[in-house]
Amino acid sequence: MSAPVLGKLEWRAASEVPELLAEPVRAALGDLPAWAVAIDPTLADTAAFCAEYDVPMAASANCVIVHGKRAGESTYAAVMVLATRRADVNGIVRKHLGVRKISFAAQDDAVGSTGMEYGGITPIGVPAAWPVLVDEAVAQAGLVVIGSGIRGSKLLVDGADLAKLPSATVLELATPA
Repeated sequence: MSAPVLGKLEWRAASEVPELLAEPVRAALGDLPAWAVAIDPTLADTAAFCAEYDVPMAASANCVIVHGKRAGESTYAAVMVLATRRADVNGIVRKHLGVRKISFAAQDDAVGSTGMEYGGITPIGVPAAWPVLVDEAVAQAGLVVIGSGIRGSKLLVDGADLAKLPSATVLELATPA
């Protein structure tokens, strides 16, 4: 698998650089075609990453962890949207999950539940019971940069492959940012 060209980065097959992936991501990656690259961890936030490494915002997808509640039941989900879009958490996401109240998960909960670093959380490797909601724009985007589970690296995957994750559902769940 030849390395793609995106930004001013030298991507390598993720299988060749397992140290660039959080343990849950390594365990879940399987045969998924993915490339990884080391980055400055202080530049892990999307805007800073894109500016420094010359990656278009439209080629970056963010993963947010949401936490919903209904009748004492608690639900977590990973939500994937392009960096140029904003997830409709209180509308589409809340209704899809069938919860009454929803919010972004607390940082400690997201980190503790996923085994990933805040700012590097990715849908690959989240707990198997969690739904992964992928915005249609991500599924159709082609190659997108996502987290690797740690702040010191990024993954490059085809958005269509994110839509094939075991607990993934593709929805129109975002609007332009």
